[in-house]
Amino acid sequence: MSRIYILILFLSVFTSAVYSQDADSLPYQRYRTRLVLYSDFGWSTAPMSIAYPFSQGMKSVKYRNNFNPVLGFGFSYKWMSLRFGVTLPNSVRSKKKFGKTQYYDLGFDFSFKNMYFDVNAHIYQGYAMKRAYRWNDTITPDNPNLIREDISAASFSINSWQFFRNEFKMSAFKGKTASYHRDVRTFYLKYTMNYHGVSSNQSLLPIELQDTSESKTSSNLIAAFDVGVVPGYAYVRRWRMFQLGIMGGLGLVLQSKIYTFEGTTRSFLGLAPRIDIKLVGGINKPRYFIMFVTDFDNKSIAFNDFTYKQTFYNLKLVGGLRLNVTKKKEQREAEEKKAKEGLK
Repeated sequence: MSRIYILILFLSVFTSAVYSQDADSLPYQRYRTRLVLYSDFGWSTAPMSIAYPFSQGMKSVKYRNNFNPVLGFGFSYKWMSLRFGVTLPNSVRSKKKFGKTQYYDLGFDFSFKNMYFDVNAHIYQGYAMKRAYRWNDTITPDNPNLIREDISAASFSINSWQFFRNEFKMSAFKGKTASYHRDVRTFYLKYTMNYHGVSSNQSLLPIELQDTSESKTSSNLIAAFDVGVVPGYAYVRRWRMFQLGIMGGLGLVLQSKIYTFEGTTRSFLGLAPRIDIKLVGGINKPRYFIMFVTDFDNKSIAFNDFTYKQTFYNLKLVGGLRLNVTKKKEQREAEEKKAKEGLK
């Protein structure tokens, strides 16, 4: 743990000394006085897996949820911002092979000075265990998955990013209400607090995969609460009309973890790896933008050789217009004033 704190202290001192802001030459342009109208299309998903040296020779069991595309509409003007989404009726995956998943994704974010804050919650109900014919003789390769509508995964996170260069703004990184016109890079620290886990009203693993000498293989709940600081690096590349931004971090979190089996709960304390990845890229011009957006929230809980891993991520294509309503309003007021003076 001491090495982690030394690394964080070094990054803080190093980046503060290296970077300084040139207030007369900002690398980004804000569009707060423009009406930004946009639409987005994409989906969110949360695949997971349980790894263990199973007696059948398998290394892991993969769980996949079904999901529907989401069409969103939004606007932003000055301090106002609003978005609403519509879930489209057809699921991406076959309901026969993956069943139906009920899911809820909620969140909000905001910036303050050189800090960016993000709060989000995810709930996914209904999963399919892939290639279940490997341990279940009643399942054939033609319909290979075991549907488990009783399995539920949940995550609640509060995160904040501290950027060590004031020129780095998340609004410009995302590219809707601001955009960069030259390259920018910075180190950052991500402060994170999470609750996450998976549960069911029966064992998560079928009886064919359970090890009678290891109680965790018959668990019906695996969950953890963790806190930590993840150092990372952010980079925005601007080339002509194209903008590409990436943020990546790697660190450790202090984790309090539990698993429950047959009404008994066992708890442990340890460290867990945490990866932070965000990617935004596309065409970004003053009047319009078309951007591809994705981010990955990787979670893991390990009990020696028994490991549960899950990734909550989304993929979106976002496009919009920036309307200069202030200029049109000023022009209209000037024409009205001129017309009134002509009548006198």
